[in-house]
Amino acid sequence: MTTKTTLDDLAEAAAPKRGLPPVHLWNPERSGEIDIVIRKDGSWVHEGGVIGREALVRLFSTILRKDADGTYLVTPVEKLRITVEDAPFVAVRVDRADETLRFTTNVGDVVEAGPDHPIRIEQGEGGEPRPYVHVRGGLEALIARPVFYELVEMAQERDGVLGVSSNGVWFPMEDRVGRP
Repeated sequence: MTTKTTLDDLAEAAAPKRGLPPVHLWNPERSGEIDIVIRKDGSWVHEGGVIGREALVRLFSTILRKDADGTYLVTPVEKLRITVEDAPFVAVRVDRADETLRFTTNVGDVVEAGPDHPIRIEQGEGGEPRPYVHVRGGLEALIARPVFYELVEMAQERDGVLGVSSNGVWFPMEDRVGRP
C-alpha cells in the first residue's frame, strides 16, 4: 500500500529542529518523489499551486539536500526528490561589512562569500550573466539582478579584470575582454 506524503507530514518531521538539521547524515530507507518545484524565481510550487506560507517554505528549505542524482527534501524517515528549475535559493540582498560580502537569501539564509561560499558567474541565454553564490552542501543561490548590479558597483579592477573580493578571495565578474 502506498501512502501519499503531505506537506504537513514533511513539516511535522522537520519542525522540532532548531537551526539547520544534519540532513547530510540522514539516509532514510523510505524514498520517493513529491510534486514540489522550486521555480527560477525562487517560488515553491506544490501540485501546481504556489506555497504561500513563507514559514513553511523556510522550514522546507532547511531540509533540502543536493545529491549526485538530484535535489531532495530529507527527514530522518523519508527522502523525497523535488524539481529545481535553476538554483533552490535566490540571493535578494548583499551587504558589505569591511572586507566581507554578506548575502541574504529569499528563505532567510545569510552567507558570507569566501572560500566556503564562492561566487561564480555563468553565461545565460543570450549571453547574460547568471551569478550564483554557494549557500551550503552544494546548494546555491542565484544572485538576483538588482543584487548583481550592486556587486558591479562595488567591483574593482585587478589585472584588467573586474571583480569583487570577500574574506580574502577574489571573484572575477568578467573575462579579460570585459564581458560579465
